[in-house]
Amino acid sequence: MIGGLTMTFLGRFFGLVMFAALFASTNAAQNAFPYKDQPLVKSFEKRALEYEKTRRKLESGLPRVSKQATPEELTAFKLSLQKAIQANRSSSRQGEFFTPPIAERIRQMVKAEFKGWEASELRTKVLEAETKGVPVKVNFPYPDSKELVDMPPTLLLSLPQLPKPLRYRFIGRNLVILDRDNALIIDYMPNALP
Repeated sequence: MIGGLTMTFLGRFFGLVMFAALFASTNAAQNAFPYKDQPLVKSFEKRALEYEKTRRKLESGLPRVSKQATPEELTAFKLSLQKAIQANRSSSRQGEFFTPPIAERIRQMVKAEFKGWEASELRTKVLEAETKGVPVKVNFPYPDSKELVDMPPTLLLSLPQLPKPLRYRFIGRNLVILDRDNALIIDYMPNALP
């Protein structure tokens, strides 16, 4: 009996230790920026969280959509949310999230992380995507008819974290932040790819 309890305790203990180690390594890999750049990263992430908070407030002011909503109702909700955010952010300009200091650090990080064939492969994937004609402007919707380029997982782990409603995407060599639910371009960084 005691041996079984000891084994159960040890099993749980080692399980917790492994979970803590995994959690610590995941947090450590959240971005590839050195310690001295962490205030820039935290400031960027804070701006993203403020956007999410404002977005939730705007969304709560819209009529609710039921779980049985029709595609037309979902489209109407998406457009209503899009218009509310555009009106709220009518004075927003490029660089609100990607301030010059964080943009420069991201460019350096991308250049350092993607060298040789990896850089060539990433550049080819991004530049061959069907994104020509997509307006790279803050507060403009990303067209449904255009391809969305998936971000390489290693790059996503290296970039500052975004809250759930936001996604990084490439449009040509530009790195953009998209609102996933209404496809608005929230901010962009020109020449993100070397």
